Amino acid sequence: MFHIILYQPEIPPNTGNIIRLCANSGSRLHLIEPLGFDLDRPSVRRAGLDYTQMASVSTYPDLAACLQGLPGVRLFAVETCGSGTYASIHYRAQDAFLFGPETRGLPADVLAMLPAQQRLRIPMLSGNRSLNLSNAVAIVVYEAWRQNAFALPTALQASS
Repeated sequence: MFHIILYQPEIPPNTGNIIRLCANSGSRLHLIEPLGFDLDRPSVRRAGLDYTQMASVSTYPDLAACLQGLPGVRLFAVETCGSGTYASIHYRAQDAFLFGPETRGLPADVLAMLPAQQRLRIPMLSGNRSLNLSNAVAIVVYEAWRQNAFALPTALQASS
């Protein structure tokens, strides 16, 4: 349904939670190296529970390699300095959402790749730094899925 791209994620339980989210929403997870952990680490497995086998997870050496494998998708960066809110966009199936590392966010050169209207933020109270990564991903994915009437990915429709 949607593509979630984590740029150099650092905290294993966040990625485990996002794996679980992907399994439950039909989204695909794309991880950009270097990762701050080993995917086989117990904390990733524990957070992902048995959903790891039900989710599509791919790893790439860099963002360019990931994007090359996703031709034609609309890419949205979700960052605290985004221009518009995540709820201001009409999402389509196969849209991709790019999130930065937990401690530093997306680098300026990555953000500069996208026009302002594709740099989104999740509103929060002034003076706060950020939301937890897995919470931010869930907010955006569920809004996009809601806008698409919670449609099942094509592969899941065939098996239902």
